Amino acid sequence: MTIGVVFQPSFPPERLRSAVEAAESSGVDEVWLWEDCFRESGVATATAALAWTSRIRLGIGVLPMPFRNVALAAMEIATIERLFPGRLVLGVGHGVQRWMEQVGAKVESPLTLMREYVPTLRSLLAGDEVTIDGRYVHLDAVRLDWPPQQAFPIWAAGEGPKTLHLTGELADGTVLTQGTDLAAVRAAVELIQAGRADAGRPAEHPVALLLMTAFGDEARVRMEAEFDDWGLTGEKRVAAVGSVAEVAEVVAAFRESGVTNVVLQPTANEPDLEGFIAQAGEVGRLL
Repeated sequence: MTIGVVFQPSFPPERLRSAVEAAESSGVDEVWLWEDCFRESGVATATAALAWTSRIRLGIGVLPMPFRNVALAAMEIATIERLFPGRLVLGVGHGVQRWMEQVGAKVESPLTLMREYVPTLRSLLAGDEVTIDGRYVHLDAVRLDWPPQQAFPIWAAGEGPKTLHLTGELADGTVLTQGTDLAAVRAAVELIQAGRADAGRPAEHPVALLLMTAFGDEARVRMEAEFDDWGLTGEKRVAAVGSVAEVAEVVAAFRESGVTNVVLQPTANEPDLEGFIAQAGEVGRLL
């Protein structure tokens, strides 16, 4: 079990250094960053955070594929990996469709884009010369001068059943978003494993879950407001709240359901972000 925390882009970029330094000292394994339009770059923040630390891994969860040309994404990821080997976790995803439409990047078939994009990105990061004339991905004899020096895993985000099956088929790990309860996690793992079996890939496949979390006496009140802000209803109002021990109990249940990386997501108005991260480290030690 790997324990991480989310640095939400609701926090200004100038707070990032203090947060990742708190993670480094608290024993948290990973800090995950979002590339939400139109807030903060996932690549710029990951690079700065890696330079400020020496131990923790930085996850980008996720880069929106329609928004980033695959060759540009490969150049940036390869550069980070060469600078900080083995410390970057990369996830790609469909992107929020409303945002993709705003920037003129929305595609008619996100699944087709993922099917073209992930293998192409993997080939580029492996140092291969790539020519492809797909529906959305077009490259003519592109090869990186400075690819990673070791195999680089590519994660993908999934929610619907077709996407989850495809992440198992194509990707090296899957990112599940907030609002995924235990039953949905178990169903997702089955779909991922079915995708891997259909593709003849090994069964091992890490699964990361973004888990909305709040510590302390007012945690439940703050979390209910956070659910409302996200527009989450019914079974999607999923969170770990309360003491360190209570949060650890929820995390343990997700571990038993097949999650390998639990990433604790603070509320957007978390009053003590560094304290939250320290308590996340305590959760990891309990487990």
